[in-house]
Amino acid sequence: SSEHFPLPVSRLSRVPSLAAMPSGPALGGYQANDWSPVVWQKSGPKAGSKASKSQSEVNAARRSGVAVETDKKFGGGGNSSVSMTSTAKKLDENGETFRHATVSHEFKQALQQARLAKKMSQAALATAINEKGSVINEYESGKAIPKGDVINKLNRALGVRLPKAK
Repeated sequence: SSEHFPLPVSRLSRVPSLAAMPSGPALGGYQANDWSPVVWQKSGPKAGSKASKSQSEVNAARRSGVAVETDKKFGGGGNSSVSMTSTAKKLDENGETFRHATVSHEFKQALQQARLAKKMSQAALATAINEKGSVINEYESGKAIPKGDVINKLNRALGVRLPKAK
């Protein structure tokens, strides 16, 4: 009696062969460079659905009894949105003049006098309140739109109570 235990014949037939698995071109017609270029083409307008542009073509189609639909396109082909035209129309209908709120004359004078009383330049005052120098310049020239937090910083830095910037 030997140490080997023979397997029954029925089990031997189910054992897979140890032959190499096919790969690459051996897989039956697969070729690595079998790529063909794909070309996308934009289809043009269909022959029957051609949109007539000229007035004479449209009139000829109407005379022949064909149903003709004409649309007047405002700003056709442009790159603008429709909402822009409605906004412009609303502005035209409304006769009011729209202006940004700016600082009052009293505020401009009070700010300049308080700054000069402290012997500060516009740039020095701007640095003291952590703003740009142009902000102080715009407030004193009346161009700026007043902001409450900036005005509060100015009040603290100058030690005065500036009038309301209407």
